[in-house]
Amino acid sequence: MSSQPERPNILLIHADQHRWDCLGAYGHRQIKTPHLDRLAADAVRFDNSFCPYPVCTPSRYSLLSGLYVRQHGGWSNRSTLAPGIATFPRLLRDAGYRTKAIGKMHFTPTYLDVGFSEMALSEQDGDGRMDDDYHRELRAHDLVDADDIIDQRGEFRKRAPKSYWETCGAKTSNLPEAWHSTTWIGDRAVKTLETWTDSGNLVMTGFIKPHHPFDPPEPWDRMYDPQDMDLPPGWLDAVPGEDRRFHRGYFPNDELTESVMRLVTAYYYATISHIDHQVGRMIGLLERRDLYDKTLIVYTADHGELLGFHHMLLKGGPLYDPLAKVPLLIKFPGNRDGGAVRENLVNNIDVAPTLLRQAGVDVPADMAGLDLADASADREMVFSEDRLGRMVMARSRRHKLLLPSGRGKGLFYDLQTDPLEMTNRIDDPSYGSVINEHRRAIADWTMATVPPTYVDERSRCVGQDEGPNPYEDGRRQMLAYFERKVTEYLGAEAKR
Repeated sequence: MSSQPERPNILLIHADQHRWDCLGAYGHRQIKTPHLDRLAADAVRFDNSFCPYPVCTPSRYSLLSGLYVRQHGGWSNRSTLAPGIATFPRLLRDAGYRTKAIGKMHFTPTYLDVGFSEMALSEQDGDGRMDDDYHRELRAHDLVDADDIIDQRGEFRKRAPKSYWETCGAKTSNLPEAWHSTTWIGDRAVKTLETWTDSGNLVMTGFIKPHHPFDPPEPWDRMYDPQDMDLPPGWLDAVPGEDRRFHRGYFPNDELTESVMRLVTAYYYATISHIDHQVGRMIGLLERRDLYDKTLIVYTADHGELLGFHHMLLKGGPLYDPLAKVPLLIKFPGNRDGGAVRENLVNNIDVAPTLLRQAGVDVPADMAGLDLADASADREMVFSEDRLGRMVMARSRRHKLLLPSGRGKGLFYDLQTDPLEMTNRIDDPSYGSVINEHRRAIADWTMATVPPTYVDERSRCVGQDEGPNPYEDGRRQMLAYFERKVTEYLGAEAKR
């Protein structure tokens, strides 16, 4: 087995909305993820890893900066990481690393310079879809990801066919596999890995999936039979009253049925298996090039997925474990500690300082994360928040407090006796001292002044100085193209 190089190559694979337990390596009985399971055998698996904020962009900025959202100020999907905030890609680039981002990054502006010298993007939400490499390439071939656009853009979602609503967006992609975003991202990651030298390379590969819509392409759509799917843990026949007030649901949670839930589950698993296949291609190439042992590989996600938990789908509910918890696999160079499983309470803000230390780069003093190469790195409590900081989670190994900043007592669970978070113990006097301990921890954690959401469309982009987004002039044309192609798609659907 190779010894650790001075400057290991780093491959960070980042999924979107991947629920922590939906991997074979985490003990799932139905999902097929052989390549990620094999990676886990060479990696450290973290069983209590949490996101800092269950929304795409804020969570990504925390991953990059090693800061909580209340420190970096990127509170929404339309926010900018402020200039002057250190990121691990920028620090690695300054240290001589070749740095590249591939896939979904979800920045404002789209090609925001956070330290990647090159960016090949495939975006899903907002203006990024009209700026990125993927959709410009689709347009050049007279293609469009119609199912995804209908799900993501309000003006098209209003015109969605009945089948979309009936299935909660669980449909076979209208694109062939070769043009699906997962394949496009995987292809470009593999091509980039082909150019790697022995050391000093960083690639962050961000997959759009398994984020909704649940639209695997053929033949992945046939991988799981909905009738064979188990209902996920925590499924209830109806949304509990205390959950209903948080979020009605992107698809109305009250209207979920068991049959639709099984269909969604089958397609959700299929999109994960499709990602797993691309991960296998990357690992296989690194092995053939004798780079696998020399490479630090991370697999994680920005947040989880409720997937029927408490009769809810997607995100937007309270910070229950299926939403707040994320998979985290770290394969260290030389496959050190391969197969280890750690129960430590960790957070995705720990990834940045861990990568920097492995590369021999000094970690800025304000990076709040732990070094996950240290087996003793742990916390008494881990924190997450939502709704612009108006809901905060403090979670120890046994207990969890979800505390609103405004009205309401909050939610408190004994996870040892109630792992599916069914019984709110906030008014149980026998837990009074433990609840107060968690309250004090939240008060200490939230003491600092919270910055407002920072947005700057003119921030420096990769390959240009500060100024207007270079793709701004093309957005009107791209949106007109989407209108034409989606109208054609909806017309064909109506005739079926």
